[in-house]
Amino acid sequence: MTLTEMINNGSNAAEIGSHLDALNGDERWREVSVLGRKLQRSLFQTVAHTDPLDIDFFVPSEVEPLVPIRHRGRNTLPVPIDKVRFFAKVFCRPEDKSSRLFGYNDAPTGALIGPGYFVAIKAQTSWQERGSVVVDYWQTPEGPVADGWPKVVPNSKGLQRLVYFHTRDFMRRVSQHVSIGAAYKNNTPLDHYFVLCRQD
Repeated sequence: MTLTEMINNGSNAAEIGSHLDALNGDERWREVSVLGRKLQRSLFQTVAHTDPLDIDFFVPSEVEPLVPIRHRGRNTLPVPIDKVRFFAKVFCRPEDKSSRLFGYNDAPTGALIGPGYFVAIKAQTSWQERGSVVVDYWQTPEGPVADGWPKVVPNSKGLQRLVYFHTRDFMRRVSQHVSIGAAYKNNTPLDHYFVLCRQD
């Protein structure tokens, strides 16, 4: 069965995780990249009780500070052109080696909207039921970022205010490489989701 068939057939989180772990990187991305809103919503609910994520999932602990790690993604935003739903979240460890990650969104709309910088942190206790790691757009990197990244700008500036300002994404584990997030704005769920697939 494909990932789509497994979600539609009610497979549990362990079965889905094992299926994705058995695929190579290209196969895994092909199956993840076709998930629309209904399937992503179902998947987010299915993996509610998987092992919690930590920031090492997004940037493995052996990776040096300021070395970028890409996670290819597909979101469920209501846009008329399907290719706009494809993007990457790019993460790096900060220079000070603190327990957080810096990152931005490498998206087709980036030149128009902005880079959507964020800080990824472990979710505080009151947020754990939403997801164990928070991609927090209320914060932007206050130190150096990886070479070649766009200029850091606050999410209150320009058109990106409409997308990222006062937003947090709550992340859940799907498999060893795949995670899924749900967006909240001003602590209100938006019913928007996205899947990420780490490129090793």
